[in-house]
Amino acid sequence: MTDAAALVQERLEKLLADVDPRTADPVDVRGRQYELGLAWVHFPEGYGGLGIAPSHQRTVEMRLAEAGARAIGSREFFGLTMAGPTIVTHGSEELKARLLRRMFTGEDAWCQLFSEPGAGSDLAGLACRAVRDGDEWVITGQKVWNTLAHIADRGMLVARTNPDLPKHKGLTYFALDMHAPGVEVRPLRQITGEAEFNEVYLTEVRVPDADRVGDVGDGWRIAMTTLMNERTTIGGGSGPPGRGSGAIAEAVRIWRDEAHDRSPATKDRLMRLWVEAEALRLTNIRAGLNRKAGNPGPEGSIAKLMFAEVNKRIYELCVDLLGPAAMVGFDYEMRRAENLGLVGAPGSSRKMFLRSRANSIEGGTSEIQRNILGERILGLPGEPRTDKDQPWKDVPRS
Repeated sequence: MTDAAALVQERLEKLLADVDPRTADPVDVRGRQYELGLAWVHFPEGYGGLGIAPSHQRTVEMRLAEAGARAIGSREFFGLTMAGPTIVTHGSEELKARLLRRMFTGEDAWCQLFSEPGAGSDLAGLACRAVRDGDEWVITGQKVWNTLAHIADRGMLVARTNPDLPKHKGLTYFALDMHAPGVEVRPLRQITGEAEFNEVYLTEVRVPDADRVGDVGDGWRIAMTTLMNERTTIGGGSGPPGRGSGAIAEAVRIWRDEAHDRSPATKDRLMRLWVEAEALRLTNIRAGLNRKAGNPGPEGSIAKLMFAEVNKRIYELCVDLLGPAAMVGFDYEMRRAENLGLVGAPGSSRKMFLRSRANSIEGGTSEIQRNILGERILGLPGEPRTDKDQPWKDVPRS
């Protein structure tokens, strides 16, 4: 056992001696986990980490799951996977001390406020304006496709603080209080029937300069930290059936229990997708091992791109395997899941077939990922760029 592994085991024993995950308040359990450096083990000591390789986090998660700890939910997702790594890498000492513990315990839910109606894949073209007023910033603009913004306490916000600079410059990153006056969240209903996405309107929202992340004008570089973590996380969303979860595991389960079509051609299609899912899992492991604390490189774009493409093909197969049963709606699929004793969200196959359409858009489109891979990994010439098209300059200044 390495020194790092022994340290993790020692801290785990201490954690489980201090709190019982089965009976204690999850906030108390996760607060103690943070204090012992087991929140993000690769973060610095004092900020939820031990300064060791991120691979040791898996040991922590498995041990706590065995001890009955509550699984991480969607409420904590953006804080743990994106806001945390960004804040610990670029935030001030005061900001890290104030925000990291609360985001890990789940006391503060986070969302991401990047895309705008006129700046989706071209994030650098955003027009949301932040104007300094003493120790505050006055922010006005509109964001869209903001997952879970309707339940968020904080938002990762990028705004334009200098409209006279080229589009990749003059941006600044903020940790926005979603409860501040002037913040309005409007849910957007999607084809699954849910409303996990939102549009957010910011009308002269006053943000303390203490909630600024990094230097003024350094927002693009800081946003890249958030996006690379997002892509690495999304890319890790599929795995082989032996892991018992993920899209390919669902396809194998349907093949085994419910398949309408078990022809050799369909079996070959299933196995090809199994191989792709396994390659994706291993690619994501490689990206994770290459990741430094809070700031993975462009390798995450490989996993994100492949996850989007493979996930869509897997759920298309799930629907084909189910045959006519896939078309009868969520209520029927809920009853079928109950009758078969299946675990998971009712209507998952049909719902996820619809939901997977977004995989090649969210977190950076597949086209953007191919550009990143071509330019930053393969070294191909970049696309011609011009700063003559600067739509944000037409936005009235506050």
